[in-house]
Amino acid sequence: MKWQGRQRSSNIEDRRGAGGGRLGGLGGLGGLGRGGGIRIPTGGGGGSRGGISSLIGIVVVLGIIWFATGINPIDILSGSSSSAPASNVSSRELPAEGEDQLADFVAVVVKETEDLWSEQFAAIGEDYPEPNVVLFTDAVNTACGAADASVGPFYCPGDQKVYIDLSFYDQLHQQFGAPGDFAQAYVLAHEVGHHVQNLTGVLSEFNQRRQSMSQEEANAYSVRVELQADCYAGVWANYAGQQNLLDNGDIEEALNAANQIGDDTLQKRMQGFAVPKTFNHGTSAQRQSWFERGYRSGDPGDCDTFSGNI
Repeated sequence: MKWQGRQRSSNIEDRRGAGGGRLGGLGGLGGLGRGGGIRIPTGGGGGSRGGISSLIGIVVVLGIIWFATGINPIDILSGSSSSAPASNVSSRELPAEGEDQLADFVAVVVKETEDLWSEQFAAIGEDYPEPNVVLFTDAVNTACGAADASVGPFYCPGDQKVYIDLSFYDQLHQQFGAPGDFAQAYVLAHEVGHHVQNLTGVLSEFNQRRQSMSQEEANAYSVRVELQADCYAGVWANYAGQQNLLDNGDIEEALNAANQIGDDTLQKRMQGFAVPKTFNHGTSAQRQSWFERGYRSGDPGDCDTFSGNI
């Protein structure tokens, strides 16, 4: 990805070295709703601004949580787990200079997502409140509770912030077989996609719906919200291409990352078999398909994962 020398986002909070608490009960999982694309709800399912206060304690996380920590993320998010074991990969494998370069990279990618989504929201006469991205070391306190690096990158609707310990990118490469800067960008764009879902009321609607769902039903709906975030990441990749930021092989890096963190691939890697009813982020094929759909069209309106088969 051609990122060096480009403008960086001003919405970066560098809390590296500040420390934080262990992962505690984080409250209910936010989620998904019926619509796709850029949808500004009016009443009913909860709006992008009026429903923010009800989202405290909600967090959407990357699909590797279960497999890096041994804990079902929906159990964590519903508060049924009081703590998380440490990751089996060192959280501090990157030298300081490597992390500083990654911090610059993150700031550039975030700026590009801001430009994309500001354009998309302006097209429907709305402002795009930009999320802050928090860089932390080992553990961090959030409006959704205390978390540590073992949970991977995540978005907290309660404070509208994306959180990432930069050593995750080393884990993405070494443990999950997804190297490359565009694989890293895909992960970040996916989390920003959750911010878009928060603003459009998708997360608050599912948070409301899941009160009457079984665990298996909640997992199935979680898959749909995660696939929409993958599609939004693809929309951003299309935008990056329009800005002439893509190098040869970038899209392949993102598709490989989507493959490596699919629920079926992760479960087979960790336990030798897959249990579809426990999937909460989507299979490798689904994650690749929805990322590619967003990339090929560049239209968030094509990211409706809530209608029909996925």
